[in-house]
Amino acid sequence: MGYSALFYHVVDKFVERRVPFRELHLAHAQAAAQRGELALGGALADPADTALLIFRGSSPETAKTFAENDPYVRNGLVQRWEVRPWNVVVGANAELSTASWKGGG
Repeated sequence: MGYSALFYHVVDKFVERRVPFRELHLAHAQAAAQRGELALGGALADPADTALLIFRGSSPETAKTFAENDPYVRNGLVQRWEVRPWNVVVGANAELSTASWKGGG
């Protein structure tokens, strides 16, 4: 089991433009959390131009699949997104992190 970070780089005026899709996005995120895939997620502030979602899974595919099916992505609120393995070295469940990309932690 490892972790992956999903970064969303969002459109200008994201906070205002997300309103019609927010409930669908949150339901999508809650379902992933209930399945044990999504550990944490939220938008960065000041400015609200990026979001970060942390996934647990055996591969980054879980995060990629989430992004491909997210209403924010499907409706053009995300300009680009990327998934990167995340080596957790300190904190709760750090021992569960088995990501093996070079240069981490």
